[in-house]
Order: sequence, then structure tokens, then C-alpha cells
Amino acid sequence: MVRATFAGYTTALSALQANQKRLDIAGQNLSNMNTPGYTRQQLKVSSVNYTNPISHYMNDTQAVVGYGVSMDAVTQIRDPYLDAQYRNQIQKSGYTDSMQTALDRLSKIFDESQITGIRNAFNDIQTTLTNMQDLGKVGDAIYDSELRNRMQALTNLLNNASRDLTTAEQDELRKLDGTGVNEMGDVQNINNILQQVGKLNREIKNGQIAGMDCLELMDERNLLLDELASYIPIEVTYYKDAAHDGIGPNGKAEEYYLDGHGNVVGRRDWPDDLRVEMVYTDAQGVTQKLTLVEGTRGTDHDNYGQLEMSVTTTNKDGSTSTWNSGDKTAINIMDSTTPPEVSLKFTGLTTYDPTDPTAQTTSDVEFLHPTNGAANAHFADGSVQASLDMLWKDGETAGIADVRGYEFYRNQLDTLAQAFAKVMNQINVQGTANGADKTQFLLANKDNPNFTYDDFGEITAANIGISQGWINGSVHVSNTDSTSTDANNNDTILRMLEAMQASYSNGYHGKYIDIDDVDLKNNSFAEYMNYTSTIMANDSYTNAQKLKTNVTVLNGIQNSRDSVSGVSLDEEASNMMMYISAYNAASRLMTTLDEALNTLINNTGLVGR
Repeated sequence: MVRATFAGYTTALSALQANQKRLDIAGQNLSNMNTPGYTRQQLKVSSVNYTNPISHYMNDTQAVVGYGVSMDAVTQIRDPYLDAQYRNQIQKSGYTDSMQTALDRLSKIFDESQITGIRNAFNDIQTTLTNMQDLGKVGDAIYDSELRNRMQALTNLLNNASRDLTTAEQDELRKLDGTGVNEMGDVQNINNILQQVGKLNREIKNGQIAGMDCLELMDERNLLLDELASYIPIEVTYYKDAAHDGIGPNGKAEEYYLDGHGNVVGRRDWPDDLRVEMVYTDAQGVTQKLTLVEGTRGTDHDNYGQLEMSVTTTNKDGSTSTWNSGDKTAINIMDSTTPPEVSLKFTGLTTYDPTDPTAQTTSDVEFLHPTNGAANAHFADGSVQASLDMLWKDGETAGIADVRGYEFYRNQLDTLAQAFAKVMNQINVQGTANGADKTQFLLANKDNPNFTYDDFGEITAANIGISQGWINGSVHVSNTDSTSTDANNNDTILRMLEAMQASYSNGYHGKYIDIDDVDLKNNSFAEYMNYTSTIMANDSYTNAQKLKTNVTVLNGIQNSRDSVSGVSLDEEASNMMMYISAYNAASRLMTTLDEALNTLINNTGLVGR
């Protein structure tokens, strides 16, 4: 039979329209090839083959072809597997990058390779003691003053190092919580991302239901999800809501729309919802998930959770202060006498029992500051966990020894300050008559006006200073041998010299001195700074190598993802040539159909005229 007169024109027209749309999409791709987060788009088409014709005069057995092309939708070209791989890897990169930032802060305090620091201050003290060992200089007020000035310089450097360390902790807290400062912290950024993803879920689904593609909104959401994955480990799931999930009553498959007579009239095509789950390990070491964004459920903020942070510190008067992320005042730990106790609380979404609509459970997960190394919830990676590790872990206590955080380096400084004060004070007191005058100590807790010789245990790098007696002249470097009545000998200076050169491991027992309970890991005072600086340098180098590896792997995944989702100039140019050729061919088809129609109308039925 002869087909419908103008059916061929409809076929040609659909081809023209489809290839014109393809050219438009190629132009859209090229114009956005440098737009961050843009995903390459393509036209999804299908062949128009009428399998249920309404004409009674059509032969059902004929080949059903030639009805043209249908433009179904404009879609993105993405690989969910590569997206998941990228987000898993960016968690590792986020952790090592945040850790490297913290270690770089520490390097400014402990790297003394190019600056005059604590190690040189110890060397200066030793040089002064060497000059004082001559009997003619014993008791000389000038040399006594010089030694005091050298020790004053050392205590000032220890004070400054401790202060700088507290400043580094303060910066880490501001990185987590930016309340009261110009830049937002991780807590605020995470909450903003959750809010935006929850809002975008609704905008995308409502737009898709109305027939819009919403591809640019999906690009924006994907960028937010990538950023969120750098903070905390997440899993992203796409799913149909319960009313359109393909499961009908009694669990039977429901994949098609049916008319009133039960006949199939179309396949279900409903927009996906998106779920974001936080992946963490609980105190028992079991991997758990907490839903932070749940599709388009509810209204307003019903479809996303939030993060809160609290910090508790102890003041000099013994009272405690607590800051919360919702407070307007900035966190300040500069005058705290204890390390900040940082805790996080993730508030997930309310879950409902499908068999009992009135039953609901609110899931919260708290990341509490560990006490005595107690097990605690934690992340495998992410910049938030890196900050928590630096603030929580001391590198020594069982359970929290896998990372050397700020408290490890603070303990190093405090150990050095206390050991030096104990040794110098003990030697100077031993140099008094019969070694009995405990008022002749040289170093003290400058914050305690009632400090005594037996209070050496409260000395830290933050409070070590010259004793008030040495400052006002009532205390001097001793020049009396405790075993005799000689009031002008250099035994104290010789003991101090030996102490400066000694290596301490659970004390030191030498020619002139006998010191217990001082452990500098078999190092002298100056060498202990080298020891600490080396640990910091090794930590920084190891982490830098991990960061380099993680970034290399991340870039590799990103390149793979770009090869699928990114815009290639050569590929789009090739596609444009193919589309314009198809467009010309469709135009030629229309011309050919016009010639055929002209023949049908003007040149048929002429026989017998």
C-alpha cells in the first residue's frame, strides 16, 4: 500500500529537529567546557515505531518502520562508579591535606634548622657555665647575672613555643568552627552543604516532574557532594520514592502504568530521589551509617540533618568554660590551663516504623573527646577527622597513640622544661651548706608567687621562669660544697656543666650529679629538641608523601571521570560534523520526498488520456 501522503515529511522533520537539538547541545557543551562541575550533556532519542496503530486499513503484518525519531530527554553522561571512587579518594586527600596544614603550623615552632631557638639557648647556657668554672670567677656577680640572662632567654623561648602551640590549636578549632571569625569553619560548611543538598533535592525533583531536565541543578548538587566528601565519609544513593518504586501491593512488581481495563499504556518514569549517608565506625569498631539527607521527605528542614560542636576548657581559677557552635562568641583557649575537650554531635533524620506511623526514632551520633584513650566513634578519613586527631591524640596513650597531635608536642616541651628546672634547682640546692637550703632554687613557676622547691611538678613550658629570689638578688648560683665548709668552690658549676652534657633516661648518675626520675629518651637537653624536631619532620615527611600519593590517585580518578563526563573539544567538533551531515541528509530526504510527491500528483494517472 502507499503510505500516508505527508508521513515522510514528518519523519524528515523529526530528523531535522533531533539533529538541530544535538547541535544546540554540542554548543552548550563547548560553551561550558571550562565551567566548574559541568557535566557533558547528550540527547536521548528513540525510534518512533507505532506498535498499536489506530487505522483499520493498516496491515499489522507490514514492517513498522519509517516513522522518525523521538527526542525523549536531554541527559548527563556520568558514571556513578567513578563518582563513588572519587568521593572515597577525596576523603583520604582531605585527611592528609588537613593533617599537613597542622604539621606545617608545628614546623614553625619546632624546626630550628635556620633560626636561633631553644637548642641554641641551651648551648649558650653551657658556654656561660664553661666560662664560670674558673675559681676566680666563682661568686662573681657579673657572671651570675650573665647565667641568669641566658636562662631567662631560654625560659622566654619555652614560653613562646608553648604559646605558639596553643595558637596552633586555636587555629585548628577555628578551622572546625568559624563562629566569631570572618571565615566559616568545617561545621558551618557541612551544615550549609546539607541544607543546600536538601533544597536542591526538592527543586530538581519538582522540576523533573514538571518536565524540565534540571541538569545544571544536578551539576551544582554533585559539586556540593564532592565537597562534603572531603570533610566526612559519605555514601550517595539514588532511589524511587515509595509510590513509584516499582513495587506494587503484596510485593508484586509494578513497572507499568495500566489503564482502567488493565492494559499497559506506558512504562513508569519517575524522578529519582537522593540519599546521603555518613559512614563512621562506632565505639565497638562496627561500621555504621547515619542518614544526613533523605530525598524530598517532609517540608523545610525535614529532609536533612545537622552538625554541632562543643569545646570545654579549664580556666586558671579552676572553673570551666564551654563553647557551642550555635554561640555567637568565638572560641578562645589562649588562657586555658588544660587542652580543649572537643566533641561533635551529628543529628540525623527521624526514622519511622512503617508498621507503626506513630513510632519514630531520632538517630544522633556523638564523637566525644576520648578519656584515657577510651574507644570512641570516629571516621576513616576526611578533614574533620584530621582536625580531631590533631586535637585529641597525644601519640602515647593507648588507644589514641596512632597520631602525634598537638598534645604530644606540648608534652615534649613540658617534659623538657620540667626536667631542666628540676635538675638545675636540685644542683643549686645541693651546692648550699650541707645541701639543705631549699630556698636557693633558680627556676620556678612564674604564675605561682608561692612556688617552692618541692613544687617542681607544676612547671610547664608555658609557666617556667626565673625564680623571684634570683631576680631580686636573694638567690645566687651556689659556691659552697655541700660536703665541706668551703665557701668558694666551683662544684656547682661543674655539676651544672655535667648536667648540660648528660643524656637522661630514667635519671642520670654521673661523676658529680645523681638525678632520678628524669627521662629525655636518652638525650641531653639540647639533643631533646633535636629529637622532637626530628619526630615532627618525620611526621611531616611521611604525611606529605601520603598526600602526594592521594592527590595523584585522586587526579587519576578525576581524569577518568572527565573522560566520561567532561567536555572534549575534539569530540564535540567531531560530533558537530556528524550532526550537520545528518541534518543535511534529512534536508535531502525532504527534498526527495517532495520530488516523489510531485511525481505522484502530477505524473500518475496519465495513461489513456
